[in-house]
Amino acid sequence: MENVILTVHLILALLLIGVVLLQRSEGGGLGMGGGGGGGSGVMSGRQAANALSKLTWVFAVAFIATSITLTVLAARDASSGSVVDQFNSSSQPADAPAVPALPEIELPPPASDAPAAPPAAD
Repeated sequence: MENVILTVHLILALLLIGVVLLQRSEGGGLGMGGGGGGGSGVMSGRQAANALSKLTWVFAVAFIATSITLTVLAARDASSGSVVDQFNSSSQPADAPAVPALPEIELPPPASDAPAAPPAAD
């Protein structure tokens, strides 16, 4: 069931991307899009924009519905606790040796032959 919803979700995502890319920008963003042309087509430019807008809404609502459905299914199938808790409890078997601590790094003592401070100006 989850795989079917996931497949529908991915198809909706691709359709939503395609429909959004087909739409002409309202402000003529990059100066592209041109005019509506003559009335010889089946749909005028305005009717096509309205149809694409409605189709975008339908795909968006279906995309959100499948997103919520997948979230509910994943939450229902999940075991209690977080992934971090599962990692900490099973990260080290009982018979595994403990990891030794890193040795402390000792800094060398300051050099006694360091150059003296410059003489003060009178």
